[in-house]
Amino acid sequence: MTSDITERLLSDETETEDDIDEKNIEDGKDVEVDEESGLLNFPKSSGLTSQQAAELLQKFGPNQLPEKVKPKWLQFCEILWQPLPLMIWAAAIVELGIEDYVDAGILFAINFLNASLSYYETSKAGNAIAALKKSLKPTAVCFRDGKWDDKFDATRLVPGDLIQLGSGAAVPADCMINHGEVEVDESAMTGESLPVTLQERQMAKMGGTIARGEVEATVVLTGPNTFFGKTASMLSNDKGKNNMQKMLEKIMIILVVLSMTLCSISLIYLLADGYDIVDSFSFAVVVLVASIPMAIEIVVLTTLAAGAREMSKFGAIVSRLSAVEDLAGMNMLCSDKTGTLTKNKMLIQEMAPTFEPNIGQRDLLLFAALAAKWDAPPKDALDTLILRCPLWAPGQVPVSAEGRTQLEKENMENDIIFRELQKATADYERLDFMPFDPICKRTESTILVKSSGKIFKVTKGAPHVILGLDPDEHKAHAVHESVEHFGNDGVRCLAIAVSEPLPGWTKENPPPTAWHLQGLLSFLDPPRDDTKSTIKRAQDFGVPVRMITGDHILIAKKTCKDLDMGQLDGENWPNIQGATALPRLGPNGEIPPNLKSDYGSVIQSADGFAQVYPEHKFLIVECFRELGFKTGMTGDGVNDAPALKQADVGIAVSGATDAARAASAIVLTKEGLSTIVDGIVIARMIFRRMKSFLTYRIAATLQLLFFFFIALFAFPPDQFLPNPEPDNLDSTWPSYFFPSCVNAYDNYCS
Repeated sequence: MTSDITERLLSDETETEDDIDEKNIEDGKDVEVDEESGLLNFPKSSGLTSQQAAELLQKFGPNQLPEKVKPKWLQFCEILWQPLPLMIWAAAIVELGIEDYVDAGILFAINFLNASLSYYETSKAGNAIAALKKSLKPTAVCFRDGKWDDKFDATRLVPGDLIQLGSGAAVPADCMINHGEVEVDESAMTGESLPVTLQERQMAKMGGTIARGEVEATVVLTGPNTFFGKTASMLSNDKGKNNMQKMLEKIMIILVVLSMTLCSISLIYLLADGYDIVDSFSFAVVVLVASIPMAIEIVVLTTLAAGAREMSKFGAIVSRLSAVEDLAGMNMLCSDKTGTLTKNKMLIQEMAPTFEPNIGQRDLLLFAALAAKWDAPPKDALDTLILRCPLWAPGQVPVSAEGRTQLEKENMENDIIFRELQKATADYERLDFMPFDPICKRTESTILVKSSGKIFKVTKGAPHVILGLDPDEHKAHAVHESVEHFGNDGVRCLAIAVSEPLPGWTKENPPPTAWHLQGLLSFLDPPRDDTKSTIKRAQDFGVPVRMITGDHILIAKKTCKDLDMGQLDGENWPNIQGATALPRLGPNGEIPPNLKSDYGSVIQSADGFAQVYPEHKFLIVECFRELGFKTGMTGDGVNDAPALKQADVGIAVSGATDAARAASAIVLTKEGLSTIVDGIVIARMIFRRMKSFLTYRIAATLQLLFFFFIALFAFPPDQFLPNPEPDNLDSTWPSYFFPSCVNAYDNYCS
């Protein structure tokens, strides 16, 4: 089997990342591609030898993210090679030529100051890939040369390697599960709080962390071909100059061309009229320097910095100053769902169907807590859902946020909930506990009731798993109906079952267990309290909001309905587009050439997008930009980083990953969308100030330039030069000045 893998991988028909349909992998289908690719199933590995790995390493390269870094000195020099700096260089050289060293030094200083500010501004946006690489862990457990190495350098992994994935381990490459089942925490990539369950022949992506289970896996994709690698390649794409740079460049080009034209005409006129060459060049340079607003970039950046400082008071940290101007003109906001529109926190809902008499939602919640370690901190998202549920302390949670930070508020609420939970479980003692296992897919506790001495078991898990414990067909039909109803609204369910009493139970010899399904607890990640009103405010400001999420379409539709998002008067509202209707990048990571014409109408008419990958988010943002929208994008995960960087205004929400923050122009320190709307108001105020300054400065420049140009021809300089002969004072000064001038001259001579 190992030799088969090596032969296939070293052949010319080896698959790439684009050959493997990630959508099928995510939906749980086998890792298969079409017949044209020449590969139907990736073979399972039994390990490689060092020689085989060396050949594969030479072909595929190291398992690390590609990074194209432009030298910093080159970046700085490119800034000095722009229209405005070139004009200043020319003026400075002329000043040196006429031996005016002071003015030349001032011009050089202005040029380097402008360039330094621009370099500082642009360099801050170039750390996304570095942050992405930093988030990866460099070691793996690999089977090489017939033995396991638990400290294997992950950068040396190649396709076909056999690795081991255990609880707490990082996924070092895109790899296929060989056998068994494992839960993978992909929150760093997707932002979703619940782990993903992966089974045989499903793909675990580089950057994930194993939450539960232990399996062996075959490395399929490494380095630039992985999910992370493709994300990095999109981050390296240059979206061009921002709007502020384009605006200032356009203004400067117009003023420079106009100044050069008029100053050149003036210089030719002076030389042709017989004036001294030094005086002629001095006049032309003075007018040229005076007419070019050399400090315009400094003033604009200072104005934007003042706006950025004002925005920071509302919880928005600006990492790229031009984003203030972009935010002011933003007219389309693409928002991630989890953590931005929603609370990123699963909460128990009111709907709780029960299937036993005298059982209510509170009883189901108690049984679910007994099926977990209620006296210890929660171990995963489902335990957190149960053990930190506000229903344990009705009327006491949530606490007031006045005078407290968000962390202090959450800690206080958790303390109250924990105290009430311990009161509710005071009469129960846990005799035995079976943690979640990927094989049985449920947790189970054996409980002693202290007051009565009764012993019973309680279990919680997925509805279809718990149904297998209770043979009641009537319950099975009711559960299927409830799960289908909840599923249509994007609501998830947790089933709870309790056994009949177990007299004489011992851990060594437990009696047979008869289970009875008690009911279902429904839960979802609800919208934030202020999200609906914030979206309404944004739309009133002319900024429609479109949701982009990796969640299921049904969940996206429910979120749209709850928040009144999108085009409410649309025929098919909410119109949520899935991944199949969206564009994909080309084989080499390039943007489709006909993106606007082929997908523009689909993307513009959609109210949201679901089940999308990073490249979809990236292309959705780019399509909106090509359609003429100044587009904003919010996100928190690694999967959002390419779209955050491509957007006119990339906004990393509170709690975002390092890669998302590095790719963003604005980083939020407060949760929710309300900070963005406040930022829009401030940004538009700053833009008005900047617009007023630019209008004044352009008008003043044109006034100065045309004044000197017209004056040169209307009033020849030789007719207005001062006459050094005192005898001619009466002919060169007006008569009403003559007596005072003569007296002054006489006094001076005496």
